[in-house]
Amino acid sequence: MISAALAHAEKLLDHTVLPDTPRHVGRLVSHDAGMLEVTGFNRPIGTGAKLICGDGTAARAEVVGFRGNKAVLVPLDVDAPLENGVRVEPDSAANQVQVGEGLIGRIIDAMGQPLDRKGPILAQGHWPINGVRGNVLDRGRVTERFDLGVRAVNALLTAGRGQRIAIIAGSGVGKSVLMGQMIAGAEADIVVVGLIGERGREVTDFIETKLAGGMMRKSVVVAVPADHPPVLRLRAAARATAIAEYFRARGKQVLLLIDSLTRCAHAQREIGLSLGEPPAMKGYPPSALALIPRLAERAGVDSRSGGSITALYTVLADGDDTDDPIVDAARAIVDGHIVLSRHLSEQSIFPAIDIGKSLSRVMADVTDEEHMRAAAMYRALWAAYEENRDLILMGAYRPGNDPLIDEAVARRNQVLDFLRQSAKSQIDIDASIAALQAEFGA
Repeated sequence: MISAALAHAEKLLDHTVLPDTPRHVGRLVSHDAGMLEVTGFNRPIGTGAKLICGDGTAARAEVVGFRGNKAVLVPLDVDAPLENGVRVEPDSAANQVQVGEGLIGRIIDAMGQPLDRKGPILAQGHWPINGVRGNVLDRGRVTERFDLGVRAVNALLTAGRGQRIAIIAGSGVGKSVLMGQMIAGAEADIVVVGLIGERGREVTDFIETKLAGGMMRKSVVVAVPADHPPVLRLRAAARATAIAEYFRARGKQVLLLIDSLTRCAHAQREIGLSLGEPPAMKGYPPSALALIPRLAERAGVDSRSGGSITALYTVLADGDDTDDPIVDAARAIVDGHIVLSRHLSEQSIFPAIDIGKSLSRVMADVTDEEHMRAAAMYRALWAAYEENRDLILMGAYRPGNDPLIDEAVARRNQVLDFLRQSAKSQIDIDASIAALQAEFGA
């Protein structure tokens, strides 16, 4: 019996992954175009690694794929003095995110290092960077309204606590400004912001203008500018989501903002194409499109803790193409989308929301019938005008042919004025709904 037990124990040891055993230490044999090939490093994709450089310092890397019997790693420290033959060791701590109350009010990078010069992060908790896989039935329904402080959104695209919303627009149409306005008006215990692939100037601008005053005291910011390696941009989005998950597990109402989801997909595209993945739609490999549901599905309501993550993702429509693969993939997985119109923006209408193309899939679950009737009337007037815009502007439409079109033309300015709101103002959800019902109710 004893010998059998020993034999069984030895068999288990042979198949157990031990991070410090010599057989899991590899050697760098090639590095080209930002990709490292390592032999003898049999670790799964996503595993962190340390490369012991020639000067004795340790550089960090992450496993992103395999070529034959070699592991392909991407370095996280771009200026590390790497040489062929250096020792590669597993780094189990790389897959854990530092979390805790000490993060609140801080600005960190993709690796969790402080950027705000306020000293070390005093947070002792840890959370897996890729989240904790749970039972799908633990995801609660969205049944409570969520105030975002924007009249058009509150009244016509009413959000729910735990909803995931995509803000879709071309460049320079006002995505980031609208997101900042929503932060100021949101009812949340914690705000987690992921600034992914932004210009360096915009990071400072976002923090000093959108998180001004007391808002920063309940916020955590993860910032990685556009000039950082693609793997760091992906880790920043995953880190921001993991921090939000930690606070949700403790019953907090969290607002998560990722700006932008498109740049995360661009980062995955760079990695996928470097690994030899075949490009699919518009040059995006399958892994870039698969990234979007992996991130978005981590937000939502946790029925066990009572906490929630209400998520806002900005999505850049390249060339104002709302059928772009990333836009289409995001729109299919989230619970609602807000499409911004360049045509409305050029008329100095802010927020430039195209109500006809925007939708909240949870609105019917968090509003009453009177509110829904008023919103339906607004949408009917909007659609009647947009569908007949060319006829109306050319003078080809004759008044009296259709009562709804006549009303849409007569009330066009009223419809557009309901959208308009100063970027620095907030209108609460009750006032927004009351205004809609007063102007467009039965």
